[in-house]
Amino acid sequence: MKLNELSPAAGSTSNRKRVGRGVGSGTGKTAGRGVKGQKARSGVALNGFEGGQMPIYMRLPKRGFKKPNAKAFAWLNLRKLGEALEAGKIDAKNVTEDTLVAAGVVRRAKDGVRLLAKGDAPKNVNITVTGASKAAIEQIEKAGGKVTVTGVKAEASA
Repeated sequence: MKLNELSPAAGSTSNRKRVGRGVGSGTGKTAGRGVKGQKARSGVALNGFEGGQMPIYMRLPKRGFKKPNAKAFAWLNLRKLGEALEAGKIDAKNVTEDTLVAAGVVRRAKDGVRLLAKGDAPKNVNITVTGASKAAIEQIEKAGGKVTVTGVKAEASA
């Protein structure tokens, strides 16, 4: 086999359709757009337009409620926290959101970091986060650690 003998698989390539290049081409004159009408013209955007009829996305009922000022938290699972401690990225005595971001454990803190209970809790870790699930707090305290929650709900219940 030589380079000049290579060719693409049969049917895998086709020539570009050159529209509006004469009657003999098969796509001359109207260039495959039919005759007259809105879609034959240039500058037409018909996505979701139903000819004056109320569009379906406006007719169907909307469900639920999106809170405009909802807080977005960065998640941190116990497994990932344990891996970072084993790798020596962070110190177990004083783990804060800033140290987690600086070590690359959490990409960005957003409105705070929320600790979740997926995985095994590392031993003797003191962590300060905006939020934590009850299960995560229980697991860390069972492993001899301490969780300090600084979120709004923690202040309200205290």
